[in-house]
Amino acid sequence: MPTIAQHATVDLTSAIVAAMASPSRPRVIAAGMIGNLLEWYDFAIYGYFAASIGRVFFPIADPVAQVLAAFGVFAVGYLIRPLGGALIGYIGDRYGRRAALVFSITAMAAPTFLVGLLPGYATLGLLAPVLLTLLRVLQGLSVGGEWPTSFIFMIEQGPPGRGGLMGAVTGSGGLVGTLIGSGMGALLADTLPRAELDAWGWRIPFLFGLVAGITGLVLRRGIHDVQQVGEVPATSPLLETLRDHGWLVARLGGVAAFSAVGFYLMFLYIVSWLQTVDGEPPVQALTINTASMAAMIPVMLLAGWLSDRVGRRPVMLGALALAFLAALPLFWLMHHPGTTDVVAGQMGFVVLIGTVVATQPALMVEVTPYALRCTTIALGYNICVGVLGGLTPLAATWLVYRTDMDLSPAFMAMAVAALSFVATLSFRTVAKT
Repeated sequence: MPTIAQHATVDLTSAIVAAMASPSRPRVIAAGMIGNLLEWYDFAIYGYFAASIGRVFFPIADPVAQVLAAFGVFAVGYLIRPLGGALIGYIGDRYGRRAALVFSITAMAAPTFLVGLLPGYATLGLLAPVLLTLLRVLQGLSVGGEWPTSFIFMIEQGPPGRGGLMGAVTGSGGLVGTLIGSGMGALLADTLPRAELDAWGWRIPFLFGLVAGITGLVLRRGIHDVQQVGEVPATSPLLETLRDHGWLVARLGGVAAFSAVGFYLMFLYIVSWLQTVDGEPPVQALTINTASMAAMIPVMLLAGWLSDRVGRRPVMLGALALAFLAALPLFWLMHHPGTTDVVAGQMGFVVLIGTVVATQPALMVEVTPYALRCTTIALGYNICVGVLGGLTPLAATWLVYRTDMDLSPAFMAMAVAALSFVATLSFRTVAKT
C-alpha cells in the first residue's frame, strides 16, 4: 500500500504541475527565481575565490587596503541591505513589482561582471580595492530588495492556494545558484594551476554572471504585474511604513530571525567549526556543507506544499519549537568524530531551517498590506539579516572562544528560535494566498 511519504510526493508533484499549468507561469517562475540564483551564485564564487581576490586587490604590504578588505568589502554588503530594501521596496510599491525586479537584476549583474574586469592593485593601486568595495555596495543594494520583491511577485502571480509552494520555489533558486557557483569554483580550482587561477582564472565565473543577468533582464522585461488590489501610497512608501507599520516591521524581523541566524550558522560558520572543533579536513567539511544545501531544496518544496495544506502558523511554530528543543542535541551529534553523526546532525538542521525558510515568505505576504508590501517586508527582513545574519559567524566564533564550550553556538540557535516563535505567534490570523 502507498505510504504517507509516497502520497505526499504525489501531491507535491501534482501541486507543482498545477502551478505550471498556465502558459505564462513557467516564465514567471523563471523570472522570479533567477535573481536569487544570481545573488547566491555571486556569494558562492566570491567566497570560493576570496584568497585569489585578496592577493589581487589587497596586498599585505598596504595596511590601508587590508582595512578595506576586512571592514569594507565584507561588512558593507550587510550594512547596505536595509537601504537597498527601502530603495527597491519603494520602486516595487510605487511603480510595480516588474520595475523593481528589472532594477534589482541590473544592479546585481552589472557589478558582478565588472568585478571580473576590474584591474588589480598592481595596476590601479589603492583605487582597485576602493572600486571593488563600491561594486559590492551596488550589489548589496540590489540584494536588499531582490529576495523580498521576488517572492512577493511569485506569490502574487501564483495560482490561488499555492502561496507556500511558490515562496519555496523562489527560495530554492538561491540554493541552486550556490551549488552552481561552488561547482564552477571547484572545476576551475581543479583544472588551473594556482598561478593562473590568481592571474585570470578567478575572473571567469564573475564574467559568466553577465549571462545570467541578461537572461534575467529579458525574462523580467516580458512579465506583467498583477492588478493592484490596494492603492498606491499617497506619499513615500518608506515614510508611510515607518509611520503606520513600525510594529509590523519589527515583528517581521522577529519572524526572520531564526532563518537568518540559522542559515549563516549552518552554511557559513559550520564549515570552519567542523574543521577547528571536530578536526574535519577542509574538503570533507565543504562536501558535507554542499550535500546539505542540495538536500534543502526538496525539504523547502515539501514544507511550502505542506503550509498550503495545513497553514503557515502550524508549520512555522512546529519547526521553531522543534528547533529550540533540538539545537543542542544536533550540535552534540555533529561534535562526534564520525562523518555519519556529523551528516545526521546537519541534516536535522536542514529540515528545521528549510521548513522555516520555505514557509515564512507566504506568511509575510499574507500579513502585510498590498500597497506597502515590498517596503514593509524588505525593511523587516533586511534589518534582521543585516544585523543578526551578518554578525552570526563572528558572534559564534567569539562565543566558542569566550565560553570555552564547543557547543555554545547551539544557544544562539535556541535564542532566535524562541524569538521567531513569539513573533510568529503574534500573527493571529492570515489570509491564505
